[in-house]
Amino acid sequence: GAKFVHVFYHFARYVMIEDMKKLSVGTGIPFAEAVMWKPRDMYIAKARHRVAYSKLLQNLQREDFILQEYRKKAK
Repeated sequence: GAKFVHVFYHFARYVMIEDMKKLSVGTGIPFAEAVMWKPRDMYIAKARHRVAYSKLLQNLQREDFILQEYRKKAK
């Protein structure tokens, strides 16, 4: 449900940030630090979060629909 998607989104974000930290060590590219910065305009940040969250939810719903269709056809 919605709680699972919310937890999954935050987990995916955490994993992405940790992976970026590992990959950017010694390169002089501050990607991980940029991700952790607080934005100046919280309205835009919240809007981006809503868009990303919605896209993740749409992708998960589409994947679930496709899997259900495959199961129907397999029977």
